[in-house]
Order: sequence, then structure tokens, then C-alpha cells
Amino acid sequence: MGEDRRLAAVVALAQGMAAAQTPRESWRAAALGACRALAGGFAALSVWERDLGRLRVLVNVGDRAADEDEFPEAEAYPVHQFPEITEFLHERWASGGEPNAWVETAEGAAEGRPGCCHLGAPPSVSWGRVAALRRRGRGSCVVAPIVLNGRAWGELYVARSSGTPVFDREDADFATVLAAVVAAGLAQTERLEEARRLAFTDALTGLANRRAVDVRLEEAVEQHRAHGMVVSLVVCDLNGLKRVNDTRGHAVGDRLLERFGSVLSLCGAMLPGALAARLGGDEFCLLVAGPPADDVVKVADELCRRAGELELGEGVACGVASTDDPIGPVRSARRLFRLADAAQYRAKAVRAARPVVAGREGPDDPVVRLADEPPRERAAERRSFRGRP
Repeated sequence: MGEDRRLAAVVALAQGMAAAQTPRESWRAAALGACRALAGGFAALSVWERDLGRLRVLVNVGDRAADEDEFPEAEAYPVHQFPEITEFLHERWASGGEPNAWVETAEGAAEGRPGCCHLGAPPSVSWGRVAALRRRGRGSCVVAPIVLNGRAWGELYVARSSGTPVFDREDADFATVLAAVVAAGLAQTERLEEARRLAFTDALTGLANRRAVDVRLEEAVEQHRAHGMVVSLVVCDLNGLKRVNDTRGHAVGDRLLERFGSVLSLCGAMLPGALAARLGGDEFCLLVAGPPADDVVKVADELCRRAGELELGEGVACGVASTDDPIGPVRSARRLFRLADAAQYRAKAVRAARPVVAGREGPDDPVVRLADEPPRERAAERRSFRGRP
């Protein structure tokens, strides 16, 4: 491949990873870009999981074998099957060597060798990798270690089919360059993911924040409208926070918020796929898509019980609204939020120890009526809940 073509391939790889919006898209762009740049027939990107002692495949692209999914759920290989990984990355690189790529082939069995491992490869030959080449009809592969933030992150693997030209030294050198480009792209992806995580996470409790709830609730209501999926919202107001802040200080108040956040997360785990969030101040919620309303109310009841046992607080006011209950058509996320908020407000006004559930007090349910009132009338109705004219 000429220098111009290789430069164009590097640019295309970098641009593909830069355009990715999710880690999966980034992994796929990395593998595809490297596969095209090296004129390979197959490529994979894998991460080295030190704590588990294994190499886990993130993505497979190109001419995949029957046992190779594009995004495998559980394709991983114990490191002891690939001694060159630890030998090369732990010993050679740690002792001052460079993390250069190497080539392995499926040739040489007739000469009593398990395979041809050359061009800067570690001295140990990987029987597992050679066997995989043969089993899948591949003649050679180039393996490029990926170094991220000064540590071995994983590897880029590109293979060619049997009968096609075997990778050579120039290919290995070029693969080293491609691995560096991939590492830069992965670092960018990780930074974006961290920024996205921070944008959708409450800094104090580690729960989701209001922005995350708004996005997920819009998606869930759309699924409800399109397919009838049950969507439920539990809104909680943590009682006694102001008293704790005023009498014991905001640091103690923050601990109360964190402890209730843990209780909310624990209860949310009882409902598959529930999103536990802090909306702001002393308001929290659970967003649940799928389970029936009665299951959600049962968990909300447990949440109230556990919150009442917190040492510093005074329990919670908890409201529930679900499309599974007689609350009328839910065509927008805003309406479901108004219903849950109105139920929570009623629970606070009557000092209810258990959740108030929208739509369960008959045709003239006061919570539904409050939620559907125009803003001015809604404010007046709230005052009436508190017993004031």
C-alpha cells in the first residue's frame, strides 16, 4: 500500500471513531477502519481484563465465523491461552521495549512447528491463536497491542483468509500506527462517556438526575403510546431535610440525602430496569417501564417503610402514577409527571405513611383532578389539600 493510501486509511479510521456516538460505535469503527487499512478479511477489538485474567472480545467485523457475533456477550479467552499477551505487554514493554505489533501465521505444521510467529513477536508461540486461525480458515493475523493512558488496554487483531498474502513487516509496523490511532479514539470516547455520565448523574448521590429522567421518560411514554407498555413514576419528597440542615448542618443533611438515595436504589433494584433518580433538593423518583402498577406500588410501600427507619429523617411523602391505572390517556411525559407529583403532594398534605396512587379513589379522583387543572386552579387546589382557603 502506498504512503498516500496509508495516510488516507489513518485519516478514515480517526474520522470514523470521532463520529461515533457510543462506545459500541467507537469499537466497530476502530475494527472496521483497521481491517480496511490492512486489507484484512476480519478484525476484532478486545480489552484485557486484568482482574479476571482474560481477553474479552468487544467487537468482530468482516468475514465472521459461525461462532463470532458482531458484539459478543461472552466471548473471552483466558490469558494463559495467549502467553504472548502477558509476556509482551508485561515483560517486554515494561522493561523498555516498544508495544509494536507482531504477525502470526497458520503455516509450518509440516515442519513440526505450531505456527510461524515472527516480526517482533514475543518468543512464546500462542497455540490457541494458531489453532483459531486454522479452524476459521485464516492464513495470518497481525496483533497490535493498544496502550491507553500509559497502560496496556487490549489488542487490535486483523486477519487475512488462507490463500491471500501473509502479513509482512511493513504491515506490522503500520498496524502499530493504527493501534495508536485507535488508542487516541478510545481515549476520546472515554472522555465523552464520562462527560455524558456527569451530565446525567447527580453528583451527591450518584443516582440519575432530572435530565436523565426527562430523556428516559419521554422514551418510555413513546413506547407506551406505540405498544401499550406500562410506564410508572414514583415521586418522593424526603421529609425533615430542612430541619436537619437547620439544626445539624448541611453536611449531615447531605448524609441523609445519600442514605435515602441508597434506599431508593435498593428498592428500585426490585423492579427490572427501574431508574432511580434525584430530581433536585429533597425530591427523588423511580421511573419504571414494563412491570404492572401493583408491583410498583408494592415497592413504593417498601420504600416508605425503609425511609421511615432512617435515623435522621422523618420518612417520605410518596406519590405514584401509572398508565396501568385509571388515570385517562397519557399522551405526554409531562402529564404522567404531573400526576405523580400531585399524588406526592397529596401524600405530603395528609401526612400519609404509605404511597398515594393516582386514579385509585374513584371517578372523581382528587389527584387526577389536581394534575389536570390549569396552573392557577392547580395552585388553589394544592392549598386546599393543606386545609387552607
